Amino acid sequence: MRNGMHTDTERCVRAVRSKDARFDGWFFTAVLTTGIYCRPSCPVVPPKPENMTFHPSAAACQQAGFRACKRCRPDTSPGSPEWNQRADLVARAMRLIGDGIVDREGVPGLAGRLGYSTRQIERQLLAELGAGPLALARAQRAQTARLLIETTPLPMTEIAFAAGFSSIRTFNDTVREVFALSPSELRDRLPRNRAAAVARAGRTVAAGGGTGARTDGGTGAVATASGALSLRLPFRAPLNPDNLFGHLVATAVPGVEEWRDGSYRRTLRLPYGHGIVALTPHADHIGCRLTLSDLRDLTVAISRCRRMLDLDADPVAVDDQLRTDPLLAPLVDKAPGRRVPRTVDEAEFAVRAVLGQQVSTAAARTHAARLVTAHGEPVEDPEGGLTHLFPSPDALAAVDPETLAMPRTRRTTFTTLVRQLADETLHLGVESDWAEARARLLDLPGFGPWTVDVIAMRALGDPDAFLPTDLGVRRAAQELGLPSTPAALTARAAAWRPWRAYAVQYLWATDSHPINFLPV
Repeated sequence: MRNGMHTDTERCVRAVRSKDARFDGWFFTAVLTTGIYCRPSCPVVPPKPENMTFHPSAAACQQAGFRACKRCRPDTSPGSPEWNQRADLVARAMRLIGDGIVDREGVPGLAGRLGYSTRQIERQLLAELGAGPLALARAQRAQTARLLIETTPLPMTEIAFAAGFSSIRTFNDTVREVFALSPSELRDRLPRNRAAAVARAGRTVAAGGGTGARTDGGTGAVATASGALSLRLPFRAPLNPDNLFGHLVATAVPGVEEWRDGSYRRTLRLPYGHGIVALTPHADHIGCRLTLSDLRDLTVAISRCRRMLDLDADPVAVDDQLRTDPLLAPLVDKAPGRRVPRTVDEAEFAVRAVLGQQVSTAAARTHAARLVTAHGEPVEDPEGGLTHLFPSPDALAAVDPETLAMPRTRRTTFTTLVRQLADETLHLGVESDWAEARARLLDLPGFGPWTVDVIAMRALGDPDAFLPTDLGVRRAAQELGLPSTPAALTARAAAWRPWRAYAVQYLWATDSHPINFLPV
C-alpha cells in the first residue's frame, strides 16, 4: 500500500514528471505559483519541484486554498484504493462519506455509525487526510454539482439541493471557491455542440424527473432523451472485464438484473428512491447509463456502482504481489487486472449467499426470483426487462417460513438472518468492521466459513477474504500443483496477503463456468 505517499516528496515528483495515471487519487499536486491543484497525470508541463506541494485528498487542497485544475479535473480521479483495502476507522469513515452519510445524517450520524465521538473522527481524518468529514463531504458535493451543471439544464436551485448543499448561497460560494468560476460561468464554458445537446435532452429530464451521476473529467456526458444520464466511470488499468461481468450476469436474479445489448443492468434501492443502471465495459472506462427517481441519490448510486465493480482497486499492486508465487504468475500474466465482483447492497448479497448454499447457480437464481416476484417492490423499466427491487430485509422478515421451498435447516438460517437484518441486530454496510461482522455471522445458525468469507469478500469488500474450502478453488489449486487441502492451501496463500480475494478470482478463472466469461 502507498499509505502516506504524499509525504514522500521525491516519489511524488517522479510520478508527476512521468504523468503516471496509476497514482491518480493516491495524492494531489498543489502548485504554489498558480494556486491550482492537479492529479499526477495532468497533461500540462510539470512545475518546478520547489513550486509543488503534495496533499492526500482533493479536500485538503481546497482547505489550503487551491482551486481545481480545469485541464485534468483532479476532483474526478478514481478513488484512493486505500479505503477499500483497510478496515480501520479512517477507511470505514471514508467509505461512509462516499456513500453520502454526512449529507444525510451529518457528522454526528457518521460518528454514531462508527461508534466513536465526533472529535475522534475529525482528529483522525485531519491527521491522515488533511481535512475533516465536513470538508471531505463538501469536496464531493462540489464535484457532483459540477457534473449536473455541465450535463443537465436543470435550474441552479435544483442542482444545489440535489448535490447536497443546504442553501443556494453555500452552493454558489463553494463552486466559485473550488473551480474559480460561478455556476453560470461553468455552464457557459461548455462547447456549443455539447451545450445544445444538454439543452435538447434536458427538456425531457426536467419534465420526467431529475437524473444524474458523477463522472470523470472530459467524458462529454449528457442527459439523454429518455431521462437517463450517460457517463464514464474511470478505473486504474488494467481491468479484465471477463470474470467481473461474467460473475454478475451468471448469477443475476431475473427481474432485478439482466444482460442486455452488451450491458449489465440492475435496479438500485437508494436512500431517497430507486434507480436503474446499465454498465458497459470499454477499453478505458465503464460506460454508465443511470436513471434515478430522486436526484439526491446520484452520488450514492455512482459510489455503489464503483464499489460493485471494484473500480478503485490498484491492479498493479495486486498483480505484482500475486506474481511472486511462480504457480500463480502464469494466470496473472495471461489475464491481468481481474477485479472482485461485489454488490450494491450488502444485506441483499447476504440473503443471496444463503439461498446459494449447497445448490447450483441456476437453483439459487430460481429461489431468489421467487422471492423477488412475491415480495419485491415493482419498478418500471421502459428500456428493458427489469421489474422489481430486491426485497428489503423488512419484507423478507415477514415471509411465512413454510412457503420457502428449501430444507428446514436452511429455512432457519434464512429467517434468522433476515430478522436480524430487519431489526438491525446485525448490520452489514460499507462501514462494517470486517472482523466483528465475521464473528456476528458465524454466530448465526447455518453459517460456516465459506458463507461468511464469501460475504466478507463480495459484500463487505475485504480484499484478503479467502475460500480454501470452495470446490472450485480446491480443484484449481490441485490442477496448478498447489496444495489442495484447506489447511495447506491457507498456509501457502499467506504469501498472497493482503490480496487473497483476488487470488480466488484467478483460481476460479481456470474453470469453464459461465462466471468467467464476458456474455455475448
